[in-house]
Amino acid sequence: MTVTHSISSTPLDLQTIYHILYSESKLELSMSASDKIIKCRKYLDDKMDEDSAPIYGINTGFGALYNVKIKGENLQKLQENLVMSHACGTGEEVPQEVVKLMLLLKIQSVSYGHSGVQLETVNRLIDFYNHEIYPVVYTQGSLGASGDLSPLAHLALPLIGMGEAYIDGEKISGQEVLERFGWSKINLQSKEGLALLNGTQFMSAYGVHNLLKCLKLSYLADLIGTISLEAFDGRIEPFNELIHLVRPHKGQIKTAERICEFLEDSTLIAQEKQHVQDPYSFRCMPQVHGATKDTIRFATKTFLTEINSVTDNPNVFVDEDMIVSGGNFHGQPLALALDYLAIAMSELGNISERRIYQLVSGHRHLPPFLVSNPGLNSGFMIPQYTAASIVSQNKQYATPSSVDSIESSDGQEDHVSMGANGATKAKKVVDNIQTILAIELFTASQALSFGKAKSSPFIESLLVAFRDEVSLVGEDRVLHDDIMNASSFIASLEIDSGELF
Repeated sequence: MTVTHSISSTPLDLQTIYHILYSESKLELSMSASDKIIKCRKYLDDKMDEDSAPIYGINTGFGALYNVKIKGENLQKLQENLVMSHACGTGEEVPQEVVKLMLLLKIQSVSYGHSGVQLETVNRLIDFYNHEIYPVVYTQGSLGASGDLSPLAHLALPLIGMGEAYIDGEKISGQEVLERFGWSKINLQSKEGLALLNGTQFMSAYGVHNLLKCLKLSYLADLIGTISLEAFDGRIEPFNELIHLVRPHKGQIKTAERICEFLEDSTLIAQEKQHVQDPYSFRCMPQVHGATKDTIRFATKTFLTEINSVTDNPNVFVDEDMIVSGGNFHGQPLALALDYLAIAMSELGNISERRIYQLVSGHRHLPPFLVSNPGLNSGFMIPQYTAASIVSQNKQYATPSSVDSIESSDGQEDHVSMGANGATKAKKVVDNIQTILAIELFTASQALSFGKAKSSPFIESLLVAFRDEVSLVGEDRVLHDDIMNASSFIASLEIDSGELF
């Protein structure tokens, strides 16, 4: 049965977006959203017929050309020229799962009735989403200030039979998309090109994509860190709720609770210990992992505000009889949140690598590099190198983009957020964390095999499933394959949404 999500004024949250994406829901406009779009478009058409005064982006040029008045017969050409001229993207192609989110978030933003788009245009964007038509968009080109102009121009090109798009993995021209579905191109009306290009949907889509993955990786960092704790014969005391209730950061409390739940009925954690304390990378998991959770919560609040907002320019207010030009396209709130998210997630990788290092160093009851015949075998020596290399790369990616600004458009756009670069960098950090955690799981599961006592039933059952994908290492072999299989394993794990949101 086809699941349908109705685009309306009801705010989107991460759980709703998760459901839309993973239930493969189709989109449709609610009646109220359709009415608002039609009402706004009619108001704008009437305003253009009644008043010839210059209105930015509607009958004027753009950016530094804001003072150039455009004649009425050229208004459609003006909007098409805008889309074509701004399609200057370079770099890698944006992943299709992010483009899918861009479509969803653009549809949501223009459905509020403040953008002046045609109903036909919004419905065509919905057709793209529902038929899994993903325009080719590029990672480079947006300053994250006057909207994500270049990426959104590429998103809009197939509406007018230009650019390229993917259908079922095949890249075809925008014109071929129209022909394949028997559609006519959209004849963009006044302001429509600007409404499609002004907006923060590139940054927002990356942000939402990152956040959904961050929530899962945050959970897995707790779980895999707990396996490492068991493999290192760690102590339970640092996770006692009394410690955390006297320093009640939400993320810290949540992390300690989770670790205790993972360890329920473990004979290994309950056995007598020969050591009084564990290294910070084990006993400070609630404090470090928890701080990342709190950052994810902050970034989520920022992005939920953004994706439920109108971010193009100018904005049309029908009831107030006003068209107001401002700066809702400026990505500074997102740029700061993305940089903060990248920093916080890089710390999950940093502390994970430290646990890997401890596990391979021959401490406690563990053999050096986790093989029974070290010397002849290098064992897990180099996976730790790989993790360290990725951690170092993440530190470079965590350098903030939002502190930079380069003047553009002849000084008219003299401060920009660079949030688009922050968005793509943050994704690289998040993707790297998956690899680091995969190496930790690979390492910790090997380390745990040298002990006799059992961990909790939950952890033991997870390791049985993991062993189906990655076997124990007895003698040296090509460990790249194991790392890749470990990464695929954690990517495939289905976690109850109640644990994520």
